[in-house]
Amino acid sequence: MNFQEIILELSRFWAREGCLIIQPYDMEKGAGTFNPATFFGALSPEPTAVAYVEPCRRPTDGRYGENPNRLGKYYQFQVLIKPAPCDIIAKYLRSLGCLGLDGRSHDLRWIEDDWESPTLGASGLGWEVRFDGMEITQFTYFQIMGSMPLNPIPVEITYGLERIALYLQKKKSVFDLDYSDRVTYGDLHLPGERQFSRYHFEEADIELLARHFKEFEAEGERLAAKGLTLPAYDCVVRVSHLFNVLDARGAISVDERAKLIGRVRGLAKKVINLYLEGGVAA
Repeated sequence: MNFQEIILELSRFWAREGCLIIQPYDMEKGAGTFNPATFFGALSPEPTAVAYVEPCRRPTDGRYGENPNRLGKYYQFQVLIKPAPCDIIAKYLRSLGCLGLDGRSHDLRWIEDDWESPTLGASGLGWEVRFDGMEITQFTYFQIMGSMPLNPIPVEITYGLERIALYLQKKKSVFDLDYSDRVTYGDLHLPGERQFSRYHFEEADIELLARHFKEFEAEGERLAAKGLTLPAYDCVVRVSHLFNVLDARGAISVDERAKLIGRVRGLAKKVINLYLEGGVAA
């Protein structure tokens, strides 16, 4: 099964289970949780069920394309359902079966691994799911988002698409994966891994990015004060990514790190308060 077929199979499966299949959000982000469908969906008192692919950027994980399993940009397949169904584990196992991953005849383990996103002020009780020793999924019951306790409790399932593909295709390097029958993962992404690693570790303009962090932080606060929930949230996503690039560039000290995370979380909290007061309606 090639990479795009994995995405299609998961999309079909979760669509049959009642999830709305949405598209990736068009901004740099470190995890699929930053997609507004998950961020606001977890906060809303209304039921929600969405699934989507999300490109994720983690600048500190880049390795110039020289590590077969470490990437600065990769893909997650994300599922958020609220309230969490009582049979969600059975559904998840059936989704693996659609990919040809049969947990009954392989070593499938659930390792306790509670999840946290400091910049979003989010956390939850979770497990990493390992298939024959390889982590393929993070399974989380969200408890808190933006420092706010959640009720009802949502469940988030995050599939590591590259790792699943490595297992199914019996490949040792992510760059050798068959993205389609004619194109490899490396054909699409190896140049980007090389160039963005150089950018993140060597060339990113620290002064410029630090200034942008302050500017988008201020803009987010201004927009929140105007009642513009969604544009203000975009600023949260922007400053979070800017923080990640500055971190990869080695521009953040230990003391500054805690302070900057607190500032991103504080802006996220303002957006959440605004959302809880009036939602996202114009």
